[in-house]
Amino acid sequence: MSNQLVQILTKPMDRRTAIRTAGTALALGAGLLETACSPFASAAEREKAKLDWEEYFQGNFRLMSDDEKRATVERLERSHQIRTGENINVSVTEPRKGVLYGYAFNVSKCRGYMDCVRACQAENNQDRRSGMAYIRIHEHENGQLNFEHANDDFFHEVPAAGHFYMGTQCFHCQNPPCVDVCPVKATWMEPDGIVVVDYNWCIGCRYCMAACPYDARRFNWADPVVPVDELNANQHYLGNRLRKKGVVEKCTFCIQRSREGRQPACVEACPTGARIFGNLLDPDSEIRWVLANKKVFRLKEDLGTEPKFWYFMD
Repeated sequence: MSNQLVQILTKPMDRRTAIRTAGTALALGAGLLETACSPFASAAEREKAKLDWEEYFQGNFRLMSDDEKRATVERLERSHQIRTGENINVSVTEPRKGVLYGYAFNVSKCRGYMDCVRACQAENNQDRRSGMAYIRIHEHENGQLNFEHANDDFFHEVPAAGHFYMGTQCFHCQNPPCVDVCPVKATWMEPDGIVVVDYNWCIGCRYCMAACPYDARRFNWADPVVPVDELNANQHYLGNRLRKKGVVEKCTFCIQRSREGRQPACVEACPTGARIFGNLLDPDSEIRWVLANKKVFRLKEDLGTEPKFWYFMD
C-alpha cells in the first residue's frame, strides 16, 4: 500500500466519516484507475487519469520524503502542462536557518492606494472572478480605531481628509489558533514562522477560518479563475501554486519570494514605504530597528496569539 493511501486511511475520523471517505475514495479511484488502464483511452487521457489518481491519494506534505516531494512537484507541473499547454515551475524551497520572519506596518505612511492589494493578487494567483484578496485596507476616521466602523470598500480619491489607513492580512501568529483546530493537520507553522496550508490535504471544513481572530483566511467556493496571460508561473508548493474549489488559502508572506531572499510583493509595491518585512533574528535588520525604536502595537494582543505583525506611527 502506498504511503499516501496509508495517510488517508489512518486519518482520525468518526465511523460515519470513515465510511463516507472510504466509499468516495473507492468510487473515484476506481474510475480513475479504469481510465488509466483502458485500452480505448488515448495516451494523454491515460496519463491524466494516472496523475489525478496520484493526486487524490497524495499524502500530507510534512510526512513526505524528499523523493516524494520531488515526485509531487513533477506531477503538478506535468498536470498543468497537459491541461493548458503551458509550463509552470513549482518549488519546495525549505526554510532558511536562523530566520524568523516578521512584518511592520507604518500607519503614518499608508495612503490607501491599494497597490499592495493588486500586487498580492497578481503574485499569488488569486481568483479573479471573486476578486479574492488576502490584504484588506481599512479606512478609519481620525481619532478612532474601530474595525466595525471602518470603511473597507472605499471607491473615492485617497487619502481622504480626516482619515487614516491600516492594512490587515495573515499575521502569522506564533501561537496560531487556526493550526490548533485543523482536524487533519493541513495547516501548520514552519520553522521560519510562516503559517502554511497544504491545499491537497485541506478538507474545506473552515474551522481555521472560524478560529482566526483576524479574518485572514479565504475559502474557494468555486474553482479559482486566473487568466493564462496573468498567471504567475513561479510558484511554491506551500504558497502561490494554483488552488482548487473547496480549500482554504491565505497570505504566506509570499513564501515563493521570501525564501529566495526577496521581499513580499506587497512590500515591494508599496509606493510610500509603509510596509517593512525582515528577519526578526537579525539584530541589524530594519524590522528589528523598528521594534527597538518605535512605539509598536499589535491587534488583539490580549488573545495571546503573538502575531508577528506590528503597527507603528512616525
